[in-house]
Amino acid sequence: MNCILSTNHDARFNLAAEEFLLKESSLDYFMIYRNEPSVIIGKHQNALAEINHAYLDEHKIPLVRRLSGGGTVYHDLGNINFLFIQSGEEGKLVDFKKFLLPILNVLQNIGIAAEYGGRNDLLIAEKKISGNAEHVFRKRILHHGTLLYSSNLSVLENILRVTPGKYFDKAVQSVRSKVTNISDHLEPDLPVEEFTIKIFADIKSQLAFSSDYAFNEAEIARINSLVENKYGTWKWNYGYSPDFEFKVTGTMDGHQIQFMIMVREGNILQLNWNKADIEEKLVKSIESELAGRKFYEKEIAGILLKRKIQIK
Repeated sequence: MNCILSTNHDARFNLAAEEFLLKESSLDYFMIYRNEPSVIIGKHQNALAEINHAYLDEHKIPLVRRLSGGGTVYHDLGNINFLFIQSGEEGKLVDFKKFLLPILNVLQNIGIAAEYGGRNDLLIAEKKISGNAEHVFRKRILHHGTLLYSSNLSVLENILRVTPGKYFDKAVQSVRSKVTNISDHLEPDLPVEEFTIKIFADIKSQLAFSSDYAFNEAEIARINSLVENKYGTWKWNYGYSPDFEFKVTGTMDGHQIQFMIMVREGNILQLNWNKADIEEKLVKSIESELAGRKFYEKEIAGILLKRKIQIK
């Protein structure tokens, strides 16, 4: 097992590195990394429906889509990410407990009362400390998960606070869980940097034929190419979202207005509008300006406000 302790804190790079190791190598890997503040969404999620975009914009927090399914998570330097990639027999690759066992052993050995949860996660006192997801590529499995160690949970809460009833789609919905930090249950607690190194060393000691591994220049160049062409692009992070409709409710000259915006690959496709109280000329003007645009709720609100339409 090749063991990587990444010092790169860019979520786009680390997720690209995961795909590179999965698809362009036949070796087995274990990797630990931490990311600067970022939001990571599941492959099949609607990037616009899952999070508070106004908060992300205000705090300049990037959103990145990962290769695996599952729900939305918040990363910061107080969150530790772990990755296992292994080859195996087709049809027998998915096994969450197999990859969580080394993590659980380390936590329990240092006195943390962690346990398996019901959603392929780890809990302390019924609060989540680790979410996990897997992705199969041919005869290889990618398993990755999080360890909330000293993450800023108030930021996490703000990011995941969304207004329900605006988005209509068939995307995978996140399941909100009560969470806690591992450091709050560790006496004495360690700086996250020391805990990360300890986790890495202790898990490596449990793995057969383990050795340290570092990316060479050619591999880094290939990973950066994946960042440039995929993980750092709007097309992957936002445009890959499933088709959806966005419900707009507002007022104009005292009249209630409601219509639906249809979005495909992140771009506005068309509007379905109850035109009864609005001049047809105005409707066509709005449709003309919105059609083909990338969907940004804030920009749509601004376009409508110029026409004296106040959305709620």
